[in-house]
Amino acid sequence: MTGRTAPLRLAILISGRGSNMLAIARACAAGAIDAQVTGVIADRADAAGLGAARGLGLEASALPARDFASRAAFETALGARLDALRPELVILAGFMRILGAGFVARYPGRMLNIHPSLLPAYRGLHTHRRVLEAGERLHGCSVHYVTEELDGGPVVLQGRLTVRAGEDEQALSARVQAIEHNLYPRAIGWIATGRLTWRDERAWLDGRPLAAPIVEDFDATEAG
Repeated sequence: MTGRTAPLRLAILISGRGSNMLAIARACAAGAIDAQVTGVIADRADAAGLGAARGLGLEASALPARDFASRAAFETALGARLDALRPELVILAGFMRILGAGFVARYPGRMLNIHPSLLPAYRGLHTHRRVLEAGERLHGCSVHYVTEELDGGPVVLQGRLTVRAGEDEQALSARVQAIEHNLYPRAIGWIATGRLTWRDERAWLDGRPLAAPIVEDFDATEAG
């Protein structure tokens, strides 16, 4: 246990609907994890997740990337906006922008992402389509620390399922997303209680270096 006297402060970055943001915020509000969302920032003014966040009483604002002449200028503004929120942990929740090395270096061991594949397989975009086209039997999602390497930071927790015969991209995406909503709050909760830490540029769980991610199979537990 950390012995902390206040909830872990989270800032969440989104680009779209923000379904993982909502799952995390609801877990915080319900007391399921000892954390508090201090603000939500979207890189698009039309991100539906902004309204959803405000509906939960969260501070939410847009910082449209298209308003900036360069990625560096956008990231400078984003860093200032984040610093004003004083987060202990920055959460990427469907944030569809590649962050530069300098920006990532501002938050070593303090930035998490969830990726819809069993990393290191299928980094990047369109993972469900690529998994189906490759005829993979297993698929899932991965919670990982963010480093300079795209989708390459240490993976701490994975949810795995079996691809169903005849399953299409939309159905597979929905099943994986349901697992994301389970795993992401859980991993944040581990950090809030001190179970999961960042030390010596790697993840530690329960006082030991995490040599491989914790993997959970969801075939037996998922609904539908």
